[in-house]
Amino acid sequence: MKDTDVRPAHPILEQDHASHWLGIEVLRLADGHATITMRLREEMLNGFGIAHGGMVFAFADSAFALACNPPGETETITVASGVDINFLAPAFPGDLLTAVADRKASAGRSGLYDISITAANDDGDTRLIAEFRGRSRTVPNKAGRDAPSTNQPETRTS
Repeated sequence: MKDTDVRPAHPILEQDHASHWLGIEVLRLADGHATITMRLREEMLNGFGIAHGGMVFAFADSAFALACNPPGETETITVASGVDINFLAPAFPGDLLTAVADRKASAGRSGLYDISITAANDDGDTRLIAEFRGRSRTVPNKAGRDAPSTNQPETRTS
């Protein structure tokens, strides 16, 4: 796949309420690559007034998902089989976070991705705040990625 014009965004984001709440903007998609941004808001901070680690993790995880899943693929989905994150520096309210995800290796249904997360303040000071490594697994898409969401629990009749 070649670079893709990402407006509109990747199809997996259409029903991704967490990424929407985070305010993620997709800057670039290519085969095995994604670059996204997010502005760090007050409700994303921990008790020390810095980025909550869970917010940084969720942001990196969204970049991981975008890099793993080609926009036109509907027969399979690629999900995390394991991840590690190393927090290197704090991020502060108002910082613009950028996650750059790149596939490092793939073999069969398994892949390895590295995601670097940086923070930039209004003065243009940019620093590396975290490194995320994701291991992926491609599985059959039993739910159907293109299936409409009703946000209602499944109803079963017996």
